[in-house]
Amino acid sequence: MRALYFIAGLALMLLGIYFLGQNILFTTHAYPWWRGIAADLSVISLCIGIVMIIFLNGDAKTLGWIAVGFGIVCVFVSSRAILNPTSLWQFFLAFASMGAGYKMMTTQRNPF
Repeated sequence: MRALYFIAGLALMLLGIYFLGQNILFTTHAYPWWRGIAADLSVISLCIGIVMIIFLNGDAKTLGWIAVGFGIVCVFVSSRAILNPTSLWQFFLAFASMGAGYKMMTTQRNPF
């Protein structure tokens, strides 16, 4: 039964991320040459940071968070983040889904 709660929680988390991520677009500019390099750096550092956070232990996770932070900064330096308007209902559903999914994944109990 615990595995079922974990899988349901993971599904709710992914559903919430989908609802929020549906209205966020990242675009790059074509003018300066360094923006293409910064866009590549952002993708690479985000991927490396996530792998470090998930698979490494102890202080190495701190380096993973630093890599993720660097990747986020590079996204805003190299490109534009376009946030499309979202309804309050969709925002509520996304956060409720992520919150309930996280609770189900960590406690393996029904959060309601």
